[in-house]
Amino acid sequence: MTKKCELTGKRPLKGHNVSHANNKTKRKFNPGIKKIRFKSDLLKKNITLKVTNAALRTVDFKGGIDKFLQSAKAFKLSKKAKKYRVKILSKEA
Repeated sequence: MTKKCELTGKRPLKGHNVSHANNKTKRKFNPGIKKIRFKSDLLKKNITLKVTNAALRTVDFKGGIDKFLQSAKAFKLSKKAKKYRVKILSKEA
């Protein structure tokens, strides 16, 4: 399972743990991924995606998953999210 947001494309970052003695050891900064079920009004079904907390706040700000996917850039979305985006755009038109 990849630790990647399906809506924003955020991935783990690499860095160091730095001790008081300034010793550095490698570590990973994982994004806060949650498995969330969104309700799509246009498709009349629930959509389950793995998203970060920041993406979840953005979806709420935009007014729902339908409006978020309509305005989202396609290259940042996962394959699953792109399929939903195409369906939503075709239903809307």
